[in-house]
Amino acid sequence: MRIGDLARETGVSRRLLRYYEEQGLLQPVRSDNGYRDYAETDVARVNHVRALLAAGLSTTVIARVVHCVHGKDEVRMPSDCPTFVGVIRDERARVTEAIALLESSRTILDTFLDTAS
Repeated sequence: MRIGDLARETGVSRRLLRYYEEQGLLQPVRSDNGYRDYAETDVARVNHVRALLAAGLSTTVIARVVHCVHGKDEVRMPSDCPTFVGVIRDERARVTEAIALLESSRTILDTFLDTAS
């Protein structure tokens, strides 16, 4: 399928699909005329990428683990892919730390607001 077809199937713009290719998240076959040719499995791949992005992962991290993700309509997290499990644990720890820092910032801001009233 061509890039426009993939864009329609996934709801992702052509520009973003090209970006995913630049980041190594998609690897379409190039025809003799240079057109991208996507497989039906690329629809699921784009959906997996979108789900991982929604979880807060960067495209760099996604490129390291997207090969582990399976499932056509939903993301299935394989327990037998140590790369995936390890990366997701690291990312969860990063998010937990960021939340703690934000909660600390909120407490300080609340203190400022309390003293300003």
